Amino acid sequence: VQLQASGGGLVQAGGSLRLSCAASGASGVFRSSNNINWYRQAPGEQRELVARITSVGSTNYADSVKGRFTISLDNGKNTVYLEMDSLKPEDTAAYYCNAKKITFPFRDYWGQGTLVTVSS
Repeated sequence: VQLQASGGGLVQAGGSLRLSCAASGASGVFRSSNNINWYRQAPGEQRELVARITSVGSTNYADSVKGRFTISLDNGKNTVYLEMDSLKPEDTAAYYCNAKKITFPFRDYWGQGTLVTVSS
C-alpha cells in the first residue's frame, strides 16, 4: 500500500491550496481505516496533527487551523483532501497524510511529505 501526497507549493499569505493523498496498492484502504490524518512538520519543529477524519466521518482540527482548513474523503477515488484557505506564513511545513487502523489487524500507512510554503 502506498499513499501519494500532492498539491503542495508556494503561495502568498491569504491564499489557498488543496492537498491530495491518493492510496494505491489495495482497495478500500481509507474505508478500512479508523482515522485518516494530515500531519505537518516545520523545520526544527515536531510533527503535529493538523486534521483528522474518522471512519464515521467526524472531523477534528488543530486549534491553529480551525475555520481555515477542511479535511474530506472520497472513498470512490481512494483519496483524502486537505483544503487550506487563508494561509499564513506559520502554515509553512511539510504535510504528511496518514491512515491508521487501531483495531486488529493494525495498520499505519504514511505518505511522503508535500511541501507547503506560505510567503508573507
